[in-house]
Amino acid sequence: MEFLKKIIKRLRLDSLLIPSIDFLLIYFACQLGIRYRNISYEIIRSDLRGFPDDYAWILWIAPFLGVFIFSLSNQYKSLFGLFTTKNIYKLFWYSLFFLIILAFIGQIFLFKIPDFKAWIVLYFIVVSATSFSRFIYKDTFQKRISLKSKNAKSIAIYGAGGAGRQLQASLRISNLYNVSFFIDDDSSYWYREINGIKIFPPECLKDKVKNIDQIFLAIPSLPPKKRKKILNSLQKFNIKISSIPSIKEITKQKSIIDSLKPIDVEDLLERDAVDPYIHLLSKDIKGAIICITGAGGSIGGELTRQIIELNPKKIILLDNCESNLYQITSAVEGLNFRSIKITPALGDCCNLEFLKNLFRKEKVDIVFHAAAYKHVPLVEINPINSINNNVFSTLNICIASKKLSLKKVLMISSDKAVRPTNIMGASKRLSEIIVQAFAHDAEKNSLNKKEKKTCFSMVRFGNVLSSSGSAVPLFIKQISSGGPVTLTHPQITRYFMTIKEASQLVIQSSAMAQGGEVFLLDMGKSICIKDLVIKLIKLSGLQLRDDSNPNGDIEIKITGLRPGEKLYEELLIDAQAEKTDHPLIFRAKEKFIPMDEIIPKLENLKKLINERNKDQILKTLNELVKEWQNQNELN
Repeated sequence: MEFLKKIIKRLRLDSLLIPSIDFLLIYFACQLGIRYRNISYEIIRSDLRGFPDDYAWILWIAPFLGVFIFSLSNQYKSLFGLFTTKNIYKLFWYSLFFLIILAFIGQIFLFKIPDFKAWIVLYFIVVSATSFSRFIYKDTFQKRISLKSKNAKSIAIYGAGGAGRQLQASLRISNLYNVSFFIDDDSSYWYREINGIKIFPPECLKDKVKNIDQIFLAIPSLPPKKRKKILNSLQKFNIKISSIPSIKEITKQKSIIDSLKPIDVEDLLERDAVDPYIHLLSKDIKGAIICITGAGGSIGGELTRQIIELNPKKIILLDNCESNLYQITSAVEGLNFRSIKITPALGDCCNLEFLKNLFRKEKVDIVFHAAAYKHVPLVEINPINSINNNVFSTLNICIASKKLSLKKVLMISSDKAVRPTNIMGASKRLSEIIVQAFAHDAEKNSLNKKEKKTCFSMVRFGNVLSSSGSAVPLFIKQISSGGPVTLTHPQITRYFMTIKEASQLVIQSSAMAQGGEVFLLDMGKSICIKDLVIKLIKLSGLQLRDDSNPNGDIEIKITGLRPGEKLYEELLIDAQAEKTDHPLIFRAKEKFIPMDEIIPKLENLKKLINERNKDQILKTLNELVKEWQNQNELN
């Protein structure tokens, strides 16, 4: 019974209606074409008496042949709600082909063939009738969709260019949305129509926004500055905004509707993303053997995705979490179109012998050290293991790299290492000091020609959007759940960059590294987190609930600063930043502890960690990182 239901469902009226109409139209077109092949009153009057018997074969063959020929052109497989000029052109050619075949059949079977004038008349009648029927059906189809979509959301499309038109065409057959109007900045489009839908200037939106539920941004090729300006202008309407991504992303989708997504948080940043210098990206990577520690994390994973595009000889993915390592290995193998060798290495960077064996066996050239515990609250709760992991993984990477004379080591640091107020930041600052000590020692030994120099350096940047544990995805989740959004302080600010941008900065910094530098990015102004949350609320089509608007949708709840959390972050301690080959990447040389001084202190710190002596561990950490401001933790 279910099988019969499926058959009946597939044999819809729509699939039979157009062929049936074509059958009848071709029949009557042949009647008219043959009867009125000669345009004169006498002939017309005589032809009205009856159809000439000599041409009766045409009435029997033409309708069946026409429907068959049209089916070969996929006329009946296309969606007539999206009937386009291309379909009309195909109709012209296949109508001509149909009449040629019809004449050929007449010749084979020695039927009487109408004169050339009759064929011309017949051709124009067939094309006109079938085209007209399709446009009638198209309008009927759209009206039927509109009737089905009484509960559909009414939307406006911002952007009447190619992407906007393509989006409107896709939405036209959807039961989910009705397009009310277009908005566009280009005055040449204003008050014109696309498929019967009018285009208005942006100023008209304030009067029309009350009649729509959502705005779709269809401006994928617009420069970031203009895009942000448009988003800022839309915030005041408290209407949900969705967006089409870049043209490149759209082409990967089966449907342009599938590519619609909420506004990216990076669209709300107060600066444009920094474009990479291609020659810096590929300088050290092409043909090299690269090891990425913490490859299963956010930064490590994105580094892997970026590096595989730069044609290295081999990539070693190092992580101590089995599931994370499996996921990044699977993801990268799907991007590996050049058959670059990928080696997943499950292990701990705190194991020095493991690192030596791995670097020796794989003949590593460059290490990107991204492995670290970075979540401030978790590190505060678990200080001993966190200090051990962050500090001694870095120390072991440096020892193994120096021992085997690797070409370069670049450590990923954090703006929290600048005048740290928490254990995570202090541990990262100590890691920087270790890298600087090894860089200074390598420089000294290379001058004395004692050993081949390994280039040690680091890169420091702010918060990464959409990384694991990032606050921004949590804000979005809280908004979608109806709130409240939890914020630690109303005046807290942070620097932000995209994860792609951060990874490209790391790679370019490595290319410019000479040893001992701290690389950092001009990240523009730091962003007030409360302002960012308010923008997210408004662009979700919701209202902030506060004292001035008690009936709003989403409340911001202030929870108080967490232990070790700062109101603002910095990128420099006290050094002057110098320009590099990239106009927005800077380098600095900062204070460090010489190798002969730091190694005994690190050995003592390791001893205290093994003894699990928390108070002495924190005291020693404070002695090594004198700028650590969290003195209360020691009391």
